Amino acid sequence: MTLLEIKHLNKSYMLAGKEKVPVLRDVNVTFESGEFVSILGESGSGKSTLMNIIGGMDSDYEGDVMIQGKTLREMKEIEIDAYRKDKIGFIFQSFNLIPHLSVLENVMIAMQMTDHSEKERTQRAKEILTEIGLKDHMHKRPNQLSGGQKQRVAIARALSNDPEIILADEPTGSLDQETSEQILELLDSIAKKGVLIITVTHSQRVADFGSRIVSVEDGCIKEDLFLKERYTSAKETTQKNGKNLSFAASFKLAINNMTLNTKRNMLVATGGAIGILSVILMLSLGSGVTSYINDQINSSMNPLLVDVVKTSDKGEMKHQEGPPMDEFANEPFTEQDINTISNIANVDSIEKVTTISGKSNVVFNGKNKELSDLETLTDSITADQIEAGTLPNENQVMLTASFAKSLSGDETYKSLVGKPVNLYINEMDGQNQPVTVETQWVVSGIYDQEDKGPIRGAGAYVSYSTLENAYSKLNLVVHPKQINAYAENQDDVVSIKEAVAKAGFQSSPIASIMERITTYVKMASWVLSGIAGISLLVSGIMILVVLNISVVERTREIGILRAIGARKKDIRRIFFSESALLGLLSGVIAVAVAWVISLVLNNILSNTFGVELIQLTPVYMLFGIVVSTLISVVAGVLPSSKAAKLDPMESLRYE
Repeated sequence: MTLLEIKHLNKSYMLAGKEKVPVLRDVNVTFESGEFVSILGESGSGKSTLMNIIGGMDSDYEGDVMIQGKTLREMKEIEIDAYRKDKIGFIFQSFNLIPHLSVLENVMIAMQMTDHSEKERTQRAKEILTEIGLKDHMHKRPNQLSGGQKQRVAIARALSNDPEIILADEPTGSLDQETSEQILELLDSIAKKGVLIITVTHSQRVADFGSRIVSVEDGCIKEDLFLKERYTSAKETTQKNGKNLSFAASFKLAINNMTLNTKRNMLVATGGAIGILSVILMLSLGSGVTSYINDQINSSMNPLLVDVVKTSDKGEMKHQEGPPMDEFANEPFTEQDINTISNIANVDSIEKVTTISGKSNVVFNGKNKELSDLETLTDSITADQIEAGTLPNENQVMLTASFAKSLSGDETYKSLVGKPVNLYINEMDGQNQPVTVETQWVVSGIYDQEDKGPIRGAGAYVSYSTLENAYSKLNLVVHPKQINAYAENQDDVVSIKEAVAKAGFQSSPIASIMERITTYVKMASWVLSGIAGISLLVSGIMILVVLNISVVERTREIGILRAIGARKKDIRRIFFSESALLGLLSGVIAVAVAWVISLVLNNILSNTFGVELIQLTPVYMLFGIVVSTLISVVAGVLPSSKAAKLDPMESLRYE
């Protein structure tokens, strides 16, 4: 049965820009199943070129090469890859085993692109290795084998996909005479099973061993000599369902290669991890600081609160007594102003607020202390911060712990609860004459005034009505310097602020200052993250360089994979897998180190300042791993494309 037919085959090479030099000239020959053919010729005769054309490694020729009636010239690249995978088995003079794979894995690699399961592939490889006498060497590496054993592994790999044609390039060229005899007998036994064996050799002794000799000289067939009848055992032909190299196989090959250069790859991964680590920590720190500031704001300001102040006629804030920060003191509100604010849509309630700054003194047991700020009570003052006593009712005052200590002492300040204190407030009457508001209030409680940062706290707190009653005794009126408007829902806060501005008022600058602070913190964290991100670019360049080096180092391996049927996409997938693994490793290292650093620093901050500022969330961890992997994959685009475009023949000749 005619298996392979070559018609009018011509092939030329362009040498150093000169005219084309013919390598094969009008070759016409047919081969049948079960033949053991030796293509005999000296170096440069064109015999190796003929083998590459038959094997689908070289498509730049004239004429036709037909396999079972179908011409190779009409096949697409994907069909040529399938042809090499399903029909052809290559045996190379220099063995071309992949050094970082075991003997068993070298044989199985050709079967990675079949529909057989892992168990079936392993069983098939073991059967072949046992049949050719390598049962006890399956788990060794190629460098642990003799030359003859390596060639047997190459034969086993060629047989693994049950090919119809085996092409052997000088199969005994690197072997001694005794081992050569063994290899030739092994090939002959394979031919007896109906496989077409084509060897390329310059040795007459090797050529005489087969059933047929095709002598090639100067690119032409000089003689076609049949030494004996071909073997007539019919080889069972089965439909093969090939497939692409699986992702699992790609990752396995990538992992095997990475283990060969563990130190180098760990250094590259660590370099990439530094950039990811920096970005994660900057984002976590920015998030932690922002959350801390917001917590501080929310602890002193109700999220439903819109604090309203009134500017002067010129639209500028007066520098006088007023709300909790004197720098932002403003005009007092009239009853009409209060009604306007109360009637704004979605305002649930309002409260009047004022602060008496720099005008008050408190006397207790003959001890006179200046009270820098006396503030009216608001909803932001809660009972959970009271050290002793309760919130003040009518004719009661609540002192902060620091002010109470100045009156009574560090050890006895809580004993002030329930005791009366005298308060003196210096004011001006309607005729602009100085008067003193004198009143006696009972201390209701001691308030633990937390540090509120830029929001200054008072030294004492009374209800607005209590302060009004004290002033009314001298016919003085207390005018609120701030109105706290509370929204029905938090979603209404923005619309209320807009209505306040439209009515000619404005929100207290304290809130806007805090918002700006958080904005600056966020900006700073992103800027720092951007600066840290430069190291990500460096790590991407490192991975690009390493993968380019890997392509060079593995050029021959790429040629082997292409020879056994791997597509360009399969080669690209292997290098993508390697780049993805490097990125994944970088991301995991970065996340692990960031986690340890966050634990250590948060522990130090908690013990020192009572706060944890590094918020390393699962989102940031996932972000770091994903970004690291993406950068590595992008860096692997050029090397993987370069690897996929390598010429199989040139790759196999690479030293």
